Amino acid sequence: MTARRLHRMRQTLERRQPDLQVLLDQVHKPHNLSAILRTCDAVGVPRAHAVSRHQDFTVHRAASSGTGQWVAVETHADLPAAVRAVQGQGMKVYAAHLSEQAVDYRQVDYTKPCCLLLGAEKEGVSEEGAALADGHVIIPMFGLGASLNVSVAAAVILFEAQRQRLAAGQYETPRMAEAEITRTLVEWLHPRIAERCRKEGRPYPALDEDGAVIWTHAPS
Repeated sequence: MTARRLHRMRQTLERRQPDLQVLLDQVHKPHNLSAILRTCDAVGVPRAHAVSRHQDFTVHRAASSGTGQWVAVETHADLPAAVRAVQGQGMKVYAAHLSEQAVDYRQVDYTKPCCLLLGAEKEGVSEEGAALADGHVIIPMFGLGASLNVSVAAAVILFEAQRQRLAAGQYETPRMAEAEITRTLVEWLHPRIAERCRKEGRPYPALDEDGAVIWTHAPS
């Protein structure tokens, strides 16, 4: 553990955008999941929501170069529950979906609280998802292909969100609460200790300037 690593992690968290998230509906291929989470980390998206009927819902660490562990993934029983959870946080849900009401993805104001809904690899956003969304966005295509790979589409749209938020100065000051930053640092730096504290119902320990745990009593 070094002060430099702790500083880098804190700086990353201070640039996170809590009101910019993604919702993955039946996106289950490990390489796509991992690539999307890698983009989330790069853009500053702290949390992804996922709905999947596949029991082997996993993140492939190789494809994400380890970045999957830096983005929280919250699973939901069904799509309506996931959308309610996101909208309950004050975010609008924009589905990447071709429809009559769809607009060019660059026309959306991503500086406001929002969540990007992405559908399954082959089918895309379901009719249910399209109906639940607050709006639809499309990426203009001028070739013979009808659509982009889901992870590529996620990257294109999320980096547009990053561009807008950079211009608006939303990465310049921390947007996560200090308590959440401190909590996440413990989880990132000391995952086993954090898991033990959760199981035992104990508060997380404090960290020193190098990121080491400050024990108020000897661990049992």
